[in-house]
Order: sequence, then C-alpha cells, then structure tokens
Amino acid sequence: MLARLIATWFYFGYSPWAPGTAGSLGAIAIALVLHAYASVPSLGFVAMALILLLPAIWSSSVMARATGRKDPQIVVVDEVVGQWITLGGATVLNWKSWLAAFLLFRAFDIWKPPPVRQLERLPEGTGIVMDDAMAGVYAALVLYAAGWFNLY
Repeated sequence: MLARLIATWFYFGYSPWAPGTAGSLGAIAIALVLHAYASVPSLGFVAMALILLLPAIWSSSVMARATGRKDPQIVVVDEVVGQWITLGGATVLNWKSWLAAFLLFRAFDIWKPPPVRQLERLPEGTGIVMDDAMAGVYAALVLYAAGWFNLY
C-alpha cells in the first residue's frame, strides 16, 4: 500500500528502537546521497520537503485511521519533512552541519516549544506532519545562525 510506504518512509518507521530517530536518520542518509551525487544544495532540501508535504499529510492520515491511533509511532514521514526543512538552514553542508541539523531537529521535535505542540492538535495527518515541519523551521533558524557565526 502506497500510504504505508510513504508514511513509514520506506519502512524506517518499523525500526524496533526509536522509530522517529530512525526516520530522521533515513532523511539524512537520502539527503547525503542526493548532495554527494546530485549536488542538491541545502535549499533544495526545503523544496523537497515542500513537495513531500501533501503526500506526507495524506499518508499519515491514512495510517492514523488504519491503526486507530492519533499519531502512530510507525509514521515517520513527518520526521523526513522536518529534517529536510532543518537542512535548509545550513550555510554550508559538511559533517558538522549534517550532525548539527540532525541533533537540532531531534531536540526541537522532542522539546516542542510553542507553537509546535499546538500544531499537534490539528486533525489527522495535518497535525502529525505540521508539528515536525515547525520544529524543522526552528532548527533551521538555529542552524543558520550557527553557520552565520562560523560555528560549523
């Protein structure tokens, strides 16, 4: 089923340990390959996140209904969207910025400062995805500021 494939991000969501972290690592892995072999720049990942946004919301809604859960752990496409938005804040892509992007996104996704937590209340897949998208925006801003000050 296409919705399951997208929502679990090619089954990364079935990871037995920390599926959200596995989804973020899956997003980073794909981004690394796309950057290395197709020269996708940091803002290219924001474009990819925006393209993925509607399929992510749709597939997350389908999986939430299928499992009977508001935000099933196996749904990790929201982490992909948020992680790619975060990468858009990198002023340069090197090992330090990749690591910082991963850590910053995970921190904001777990912390959920306002309005991240409030966005979770949106219905179905919209709430599942938009809170991570906003966490990605926060993380991208911090990553950009760190790059502006040459911290990576």
